[in-house]
Amino acid sequence: MRRLWLLFAQTITVALALWFIVATLKPEWLARSTSSIHLESKPVSVQEAAGSDAKPSQGSYREAARRAMPAVVNIFTTKEARSQARQFNNDPFFRRFFGEGPNTQDDKQFSLGSGVIISSEGYILTNDHVIDGAEEMEVALADGRKVPAKLVGSDPDTDLAVIKVNLKNLPSITLGRLDNAKVGDVVLAIGNPFGVGQTVTMGIISALGRNHLGINTFENFIQTDAAINPGNSGGALVDTNGHLLGINNVIYTRGGGSLGIGFAIPVTTVKTVMDAIIRNGQVVRGWIGVEPQDITPELAENFGLQKSSGTIIAGVLRGGPADKAGVKPGDILLSVADKPVSDTVSMLNLVAQLTPGEKVRLTILRKSSEAAIDITVGRRPRSKPRRPMESE
Repeated sequence: MRRLWLLFAQTITVALALWFIVATLKPEWLARSTSSIHLESKPVSVQEAAGSDAKPSQGSYREAARRAMPAVVNIFTTKEARSQARQFNNDPFFRRFFGEGPNTQDDKQFSLGSGVIISSEGYILTNDHVIDGAEEMEVALADGRKVPAKLVGSDPDTDLAVIKVNLKNLPSITLGRLDNAKVGDVVLAIGNPFGVGQTVTMGIISALGRNHLGINTFENFIQTDAAINPGNSGGALVDTNGHLLGINNVIYTRGGGSLGIGFAIPVTTVKTVMDAIIRNGQVVRGWIGVEPQDITPELAENFGLQKSSGTIIAGVLRGGPADKAGVKPGDILLSVADKPVSDTVSMLNLVAQLTPGEKVRLTILRKSSEAAIDITVGRRPRSKPRRPMESE
């Protein structure tokens, strides 16, 4: 009996020693053994949500995203490499979106942006700077298809462009009504930031009618805090119904990412420019050949003005419509075609709406006396918009 007890004790001692060695040197063996035991045991009871027919939770914008996302595309462009690898690469204020690139390879640049299908016939709206100088363009649809695209026309003054793909029955976006949009309304930004794939971000309308930013010649931006990043440019800003309110254009940034201040071109401007490009291949605007300047309180005091409305003619192009009509530098433009001028933005918009070749009347203030001048409207030359200075 004593011998049996001694054998049992030795066996236990050896088993414990072996367990200690395995636990120290090969703990995964014990974990694997434990896991196999768990797999053989009875499954744990858990609760699962209802099926796909469940209603979205309050505050969900899944329906808006579902309607709009199929109409938002990715645009890949190829162009000749420039000596400067990337415009506005370190600009501390505003950045144009060229996705993650452009990447340079074999004297080519490859850039990425976004676009919005505005017609089932294959017309796609994007930013002019996304396709500017592109030799080749490829559009990637939300369903995975990739097709080449051709330029229909562009408008650098508003930084908009229309391209076309040879496909029919495409999912197109519904244009929203900007007059129904208010500051504080929820909006969604859809695009392809940094090339990661189609992405939806949410924010609110922070402001309407933003101008005097020095980004485009004609400005009337929607400001939003929805996250917009490089690659989103040309994408859609939509309301909670999935209707297009604007085309994402630029952001305020110090390091390349979103700081909650983004700007979109409003759908009112988008529709006007889009219709003109599809109809004529370009936008035709009136032009009188002057350089306007806003009236500051200091200038108003120097000129002895009782009010600061109107715009000062800082320069007159020699041989242009205004020069031929007798407009002089230092004149203050008060009205165009009997419509009052409040500042340079309103002056540019009023003149742009005029038809080249027609005669209109300008009301000016010269040496404290008002005068009427008849002028033959010219056609605005095609030019690139003003852009922020590039920082070192």
